[in-house]
Amino acid sequence: MTIIQKTIVVLAVVTISSCGVILPNHYAAAPLQAVGPAPVAIHTEYDPAPQYTYAYNIEDSLTGDYKSQQESRDGDVVKGSYSLVEPDGNVRTVIYTADSVNGFNAVVQRGPLVHSKGVVSVVQPAVALG
Repeated sequence: MTIIQKTIVVLAVVTISSCGVILPNHYAAAPLQAVGPAPVAIHTEYDPAPQYTYAYNIEDSLTGDYKSQQESRDGDVVKGSYSLVEPDGNVRTVIYTADSVNGFNAVVQRGPLVHSKGVVSVVQPAVALG
């Protein structure tokens, strides 16, 4: 056997041995068994006519963060609005309603900020929420 043939045999043995060890069947991992879906907690308490109202307003002159939101819900009817100052300095106001008959509907308005004595305030359209 020549040196080239011996080298090829050694490389073949090293390649085959580096591919992993084949274990006899009794060392093989046990097959996975399906145990079914995890139990799900079912909440039986249900409010058929949920009601809430909330609102917030942020005016941070240091960072220029001005935004607000208000929303109310009476049963399946949700009404609300939110506004924020966009990067271009305009105020975006979204007035929305949602119910099981008409789905979600929104009206988007844009307008300038109102400056008063160095204080910036967001222009809020009059919205009847109830």
